Parts: sequence; structure tokens; C-alpha cells
Amino acid sequence: MIETSDRTPLPRKFFDRPVLEVAPQLLGCTLVRHTADGPIELRITEVEAYAGEIDPGSHAYRGRTARNEVMFGPPGHAYVYFTYGMWHCLNAVCGPEDQASGVLLRAGQIQVGADLARKRRFSARHDKELAKGPARLATALDVDRALNGTDLCADGMAPLALLPGPAPDPELVRNGPRTGVGGGGAHQPWRYWIDGDPTVSPYRPHAPRRRAT
Repeated sequence: MIETSDRTPLPRKFFDRPVLEVAPQLLGCTLVRHTADGPIELRITEVEAYAGEIDPGSHAYRGRTARNEVMFGPPGHAYVYFTYGMWHCLNAVCGPEDQASGVLLRAGQIQVGADLARKRRFSARHDKELAKGPARLATALDVDRALNGTDLCADGMAPLALLPGPAPDPELVRNGPRTGVGGGGAHQPWRYWIDGDPTVSPYRPHAPRRRAT
């Protein structure tokens, strides 16, 4: 783990490494979102790794497009995408420039600004559900495509930043197949989570589409 002070964002070199090294080390780190109404801070409890052009589950598998351009840029930036016509998801770009890979931030525990998160996640029955899943996380933190390309390593009042946090007990870190990924990427054990944490989302395998009759 690369050392840094508690309130200084993770350095660029933290992200400039293979995605399978970065992903599990993001568990326990703090994601800070500065909004017009105040800050929201979240402790990351679940992530998934996507290895770019060698990974059939990655948006970058078929090369560079307008949608995934940020994944090919410098590490340590936010890749935000829109999915299913209604949800946003937040990723941290990893690895050397021009070699697209990223970590999907799947879930976390809101530690600061829960009142602000509740306003956006008013359907959540408990605070543990505020950011339980990637779309819920983005909604709770008011993350959309306007933040695509944001520098996660910037200091000060940047809209988004990733800070170090207390690492979880290594015995509690688990990994397994990614949620909802089919095809050649279905069985890669690249989802990482803190075992027993109530904010971790349930695993759901890929559901193949039924053929028209």
C-alpha cells in the first residue's frame, strides 16, 4: 500500500499499477464528494476490477470509443457511465495511460453527509442501503456524467477525491465473480468486498436474455 496522510488524496502512482493490485487496496478508502450543499464521505466496502482490452466484461474490450475515452487517459481519474437509460456508475481509472482499465466502486458506508445522501436516496429504508450497489452509490453522492474525467487525486475542494482509509482486516477481504457479467468475463474472480459488512451488495450472476419465440 502506498502511504499518504489521512486527508491527502491518494497519489497518482497508487492508480498507475495493474488493476488487480489497485482494486482490493481501495477497500476501506474514503471517497469524498463535495456538493453545493456540503460534503459527503463514503468508506468503500465493495469494488470490481475491469482489465480493459483483455477483459470481455470491460467497456474498453473492443477499443477506444467516445464513451470510454477517459479509461485510456491518465490513471487516477473518474470514469462515469450511464446505463440502462437511468443509472450512473463511478469508476477509478487505473494502469498506464493508453492501457484502459478501471475499478468500479460498487458499495460503501456513508460516514459524513448521510442527511444529504438521504435526500437523493429517499427510497432507502436504512442508512446501510444508501450506497449498497453502484447505481445507488452514484445516486447518493450526486454523481453523473458531468463528473466524467474528474481528477480523483486533486487536493482541496475537488468535486471528487479518493483518500486513504483504515484498511480492513485482511482475513475479511473476499473475492469472487463479478456481478451481472456474462460471456468470457463471467467467472473472473475480480469482485472484492469486506465480508460481513452490511453495505455490501448481494451477488447476482448474469441473466442471459431469453430468445424471442
